Amino acid sequence: MNPTADSERARQHTLDRYHALDTLPSTVYDDLVALAAAVCGTPIAVVSLIDRERQWFKARIGLDGHETTRDTAVCDHAIRQPEELLEIQDLVEDTRFSSFPIVTGDVKARFYAGMPLVAGNGEALGTVCVVDTQPRRLNNQQKTSLRALARIAATLLEAHRTQHEGQALVALRGDEAAPLATDAYSVVLIEVQGMADAARRLGERSLEKTLQGLEPSFDACLEHAKGDHVSRVTHSAEFVVLLKGGDVVARIDALRAAARQAGQRQGLVLLVGAAASTSADDALMQVYLRAEGDLSDQKDALAEGRQAA
Repeated sequence: MNPTADSERARQHTLDRYHALDTLPSTVYDDLVALAAAVCGTPIAVVSLIDRERQWFKARIGLDGHETTRDTAVCDHAIRQPEELLEIQDLVEDTRFSSFPIVTGDVKARFYAGMPLVAGNGEALGTVCVVDTQPRRLNNQQKTSLRALARIAATLLEAHRTQHEGQALVALRGDEAAPLATDAYSVVLIEVQGMADAARRLGERSLEKTLQGLEPSFDACLEHAKGDHVSRVTHSAEFVVLLKGGDVVARIDALRAAARQAGQRQGLVLLVGAAASTSADDALMQVYLRAEGDLSDQKDALAEGRQAA
């Protein structure tokens, strides 16, 4: 079943909320793919996330690349049935996949099995999949194990999302341990795109130094007398900004300009999302999530611009 534009947008915005794309390598995910390969007896195993235009590998064993185009990803077909394991006994014999680079190129894949990673709202984020260079099929125990590993991976992603959101709220509150006052305020999110690729290009230490150097340029856009502040969410590519008062348009424009200029200086892409409180009882988390939605809209526009170019 092919997704509609609206359903795909909802799925993609769910994935954005997990802040897992382009994150640095993690031992627990490396262990998970090693276990998947061992249990299923395959030379290749991957935790994949399906982004707007690409399939990105959170962890992999047996493959050299970090991502593929989405239109040549078998996993893109797997996520269309979130509750089902997709098994292709011989990719060469399946006209949907026989011309894919993983089949015709150096890997020469013949077998694929992938179980979707399903978010709490039912959206499929990606898969845990295994690949072999010989046609074959999994036995029942291997299928059960692959499903279990996908559930574990989804749980790990959920824990990462929860941790990120908690750290973002702490950063937004700053020194205010209590909830925000009922005065109008806005949340602005500034996110560096392609962290993993930037780390490979610049080196992790150089990238971290670059990220640390961004905050002062954002801080210069704020009105501290009103209680504005900016912080980086711990160990992430996201900066969160709290702007006090209702007259924030100029400050948001200044932050957008600062992000654009910083990106040009450092060879990075920074996107900005923003949302304002709408009522006295508007919870900080809800405003943050609306800003996240606006940031996802900016990512949609960036992808659409690349496709149109």
